[in-house]
Amino acid sequence: MIYELATLTITVGSAARAVAAIGADCAAGGGRLLGCFIAEIGALNRIFVLRGFADEAAQARERERVLRSASPFGCGDLLAAIAIDRYRPFPDIPPVEPGAYGAIYELRSYVLKIGGLTPTLAAWAEALPARMALSRMIVAMYTLDGAPRISHLWPYADLTQRAALRTEAVQRGIWPPKSTGWLTPEMHSTICLPADISPLH
Repeated sequence: MIYELATLTITVGSAARAVAAIGADCAAGGGRLLGCFIAEIGALNRIFVLRGFADEAAQARERERVLRSASPFGCGDLLAAIAIDRYRPFPDIPPVEPGAYGAIYELRSYVLKIGGLTPTLAAWAEALPARMALSRMIVAMYTLDGAPRISHLWPYADLTQRAALRTEAVQRGIWPPKSTGWLTPEMHSTICLPADISPLH
């Protein structure tokens, strides 16, 4: 399984039109639309599109289609910028399954130090069972493009629940994983709202 996370930077006030166009374009294109999220807290005017592909060849074909399009994701006239990253899921992570999991989603991305992926995967494999027993994680994945990075997606009922669960995980000593020494200071967190077309909602 290959995941693709497209980050679409859109013009001010165009989210509703962009989401409608994204839904139609993804239905006509390749891959499986898994999530579509609008940034609410963090850098704004961004839409994240998460898709799944059976293999790298299928993702490459769809990426070529998008890159050659005069209107990527059907909303070229609304786009200020676009970035498309391929990801592989962490080992033994269940595949992303659409469903109703939360009113808000947190997308976190960390840039790793060189050589940090293998020890990070090992530390997360050790820590995730206890953390996921506390609350659901949608996916943890590492990029196949650009700087070594990991991204993970968490659903919550609201910001109050998020704060409470994260505090409990730290107090119980089950989070964060014992791999923080491999993180660079470049860490990003965005609170997102699922768009009406999002299979994750």
